[in-house]
Amino acid sequence: MPENVTGPAAATGEVVLTDIREDALSLDEVVAAVQDPACGGVAVFLGVVRDHDRGQEVDSLDYSVHPSAEQRLAEVAQAVAARSGAVRLAAVHRSGHLGVGDVAVVVAASAPHRDAAFTACRDLIDTLKAEVPIWKHQHLGDGGAEWVGLS
Repeated sequence: MPENVTGPAAATGEVVLTDIREDALSLDEVVAAVQDPACGGVAVFLGVVRDHDRGQEVDSLDYSVHPSAEQRLAEVAQAVAARSGAVRLAAVHRSGHLGVGDVAVVVAASAPHRDAAFTACRDLIDTLKAEVPIWKHQHLGDGGAEWVGLS
């Protein structure tokens, strides 16, 4: 992280938005949430349902959410904010049924400089995937189905 960070974002990381929703996600909402006059870098990650996984065709998927998932998402974002320094963070994840091309997750981070924004954004999506209890049930093109990431 740059040593010359100044302004409101310099004090500590701030989580400005976390949510899990059945409705379509808005990239504009998440980007607007992390914008700050002191931040010149905004990094965004979109997770989109793809048409294949590990060599198999995917038709759609369902996200199941544990009752603790929203609280856990907020905790994960707070932890990333604390270790990332001068950033604003937001993460919104879908639940329910999604088709190919649907946005499943939007994560954004802003910071005075791009490196901190990229680092925080990557940390947030990686930690979210590893620690927030949201499970993916894929419906395959051959009529089969599989749970992903349960182990």
